[in-house]
Amino acid sequence: MTARLSQTLQDELLRTAHRLADAARAVILPYFRSPALLADNKLASGFDPVTVADHASERAMRAVLAELRPDDGILGEEFGNSTGTSGLTWVIDPIDGTRAFLSGTPTWGVLIAVSDQNGPILGLIDQPYIGERFVGAPGLATMTGPFGERLLATRPPRALADAILFTTFPEVGTDAEATAFHDLSRQVRLTRYGTDCYAYALIAAGQIDLVVEAGLQPYDIQAPIAVIEAAGGLVTDWQGRPAHMGGRVLAAANPQIHAEALAILARAPSA
Repeated sequence: MTARLSQTLQDELLRTAHRLADAARAVILPYFRSPALLADNKLASGFDPVTVADHASERAMRAVLAELRPDDGILGEEFGNSTGTSGLTWVIDPIDGTRAFLSGTPTWGVLIAVSDQNGPILGLIDQPYIGERFVGAPGLATMTGPFGERLLATRPPRALADAILFTTFPEVGTDAEATAFHDLSRQVRLTRYGTDCYAYALIAAGQIDLVVEAGLQPYDIQAPIAVIEAAGGLVTDWQGRPAHMGGRVLAAANPQIHAEALAILARAPSA
């Protein structure tokens, strides 16, 4: 991550990002673990749920942006793209991990990033129920939670055989992508599933080494990129290229373990 903003503008954007996260928390939490919560399915075949909480969260964040940053663009999961004139775009996922949300597990989160034409500049991962918020920007990598505020720093290098690997779905993506993932999984010490965006926060917090995903959208990954890179990690696609537009993603705690994982994932045929 490189500094592309003045400190004054960066501070303003960070204050706005916190306002968005606060607004999302306020409207989401009344729905979490509510027996009355229902989900619609976005897909004719399969299951891609959306709830009233997803819609309420994105509307609340868009309302804050209309007040504080009306000239910026917005790319949100539920209500699409709004073109701005400032050169900056807010990339927001109102609830990343709606399946987890429906299940009552606190591994979903609100994702907020600010991006220019080169990718994310700053990002925020918020878990409203347990009150953890992870923030990354040039010169800033912090989290707040039940134990107060602390700095974020990714894990130092270790052998791939000692690594902890996360992904959301065991099937990962296509058959070829799943094969590449499981080739990697057989080389690590521990593989865990199902934590959605919270796994990326765990990389930034120094708890795990790798997250591998496929089929992502920009709003799924831009906030995690900003947070992880600010904490000292690295996020690319499976060929080592920028990953901010989604697709196949490899997030790593440091360049060394990234290189080891990339050597395995890069064997997967192009999508």
